[in-house]
Amino acid sequence: MKLSIIIPVYNEQRTINEVIDRVLAVDLGAIEREVIVANDGSSDDTRRVLEERGWSKNPCVRIVENPINLGKGAAVRHGLALATGDVMLVQDADLELNPEEYGKLLAPILAGQSDVVYGSRFLNPPKGLSRRSRFANRALTMLTNVLFGGRLTDMETAYKVFKRDVVRSIRLRAVGFDFEPEVTARLLGAGHRIVEVPIGYQPRTADEGKKIGLIDGFDAVYMLLKCRFTPGAGVNRGSRWGALPPSWAAPAGARPLSDGARRSWPSRP
Repeated sequence: MKLSIIIPVYNEQRTINEVIDRVLAVDLGAIEREVIVANDGSSDDTRRVLEERGWSKNPCVRIVENPINLGKGAAVRHGLALATGDVMLVQDADLELNPEEYGKLLAPILAGQSDVVYGSRFLNPPKGLSRRSRFANRALTMLTNVLFGGRLTDMETAYKVFKRDVVRSIRLRAVGFDFEPEVTARLLGAGHRIVEVPIGYQPRTADEGKKIGLIDGFDAVYMLLKCRFTPGAGVNRGSRWGALPPSWAAPAGARPLSDGARRSWPSRP
């Protein structure tokens, strides 16, 4: 089996090298791995740090970029479109989640119990998570369960693992943080069972680089309602295994990091 690890990156110059180091250090046994780093138009020194470490020369690592900052959803979709693994895992570029938990995340898929696994931060109550964040996460998860008949405890978790054919069977449009509710709504709406496993979580503050905010919560609610009341809009019908539907195409203008082109990137609000 081959595992594709997609790392969406925006202004993570302080943590990106350590994250890649830790991802590559995980013992996966006989499982082959590929790491796709999708640099989403970072305006800091993320690109320079990646180049200085020479990650593009590592056979297990592929670095691609969006020329402007489009959002987490666009970066993840770019990585998913390029991934060649049988199973795909999303790994944030900060240090809030521990790659050493990959074994736990992959276990239900390897055992044939499910085709989709989420790492839940709330099956083991996280320390240091603000009351506001805890309430927002629970409210959005509850809304997801009510609208789609789910039994989740953490819809917004960044640790999401899918079999390749499952995630390619749904249509994804989100470009921002609304990727999390969209992919969950599409999976539940298509009848896929999501298994959750407990994970550890080390939350960081806005001063430390946390980017999600109040407006993203409203975007999540809108996306959930849109997915619920637009029947059939999230299924890719008739798409072939080797041909990506239009919604899976890499964002316009996206190029490999090594092209050397000079660009300027706007900061994300």
